[in-house]
Amino acid sequence: MSHHTTPLIDFYRGEATDHQGRYIDAIWALSPFWLEHTHDYIQWLFPIPEVGRFNGFAPPLTVIERDAFKDDSALRERQRTSLDVMLSFLGLARDGFTITAQPGLNMREHIWLKAGGHNHLRISRMIRSLAHCHQQALALALQEAVVRIGSEQGIVSDASIQYWLSAHQ
Repeated sequence: MSHHTTPLIDFYRGEATDHQGRYIDAIWALSPFWLEHTHDYIQWLFPIPEVGRFNGFAPPLTVIERDAFKDDSALRERQRTSLDVMLSFLGLARDGFTITAQPGLNMREHIWLKAGGHNHLRISRMIRSLAHCHQQALALALQEAVVRIGSEQGIVSDASIQYWLSAHQ
């Protein structure tokens, strides 16, 4: 196992905090309300190579982190925990590589089923991050689930569906 260390890897291993002093386990335990209304944690849970205009506080995913995720199954497992936290927030559930709607999924409580919004960007980031962190099968499972469920049970815009379909590149 490689022992690369960067702020992102240390955060993911639970050995360091994000820019707000939060440990990953604390973020995993937060309420759906907090997850909805706080906008600076998803960049740490699901890093991507690009740095957004508004998220300069979060480290981008570099070759160093990608190699660490490739070499360290424990890091990939911890990212699967992050995925499960966000799936639960979105009204979804995972069994291995199968992602399905929870019985209570509805547009009132799970606003990602509506046409647009910041949760659509979060979902794109999650797909892209999983693919970049050597979890391609999970990236494709998430992509398939949100496209299917967003079309069947929601009124997700075509634009969002196209983003999700291209996110795993």
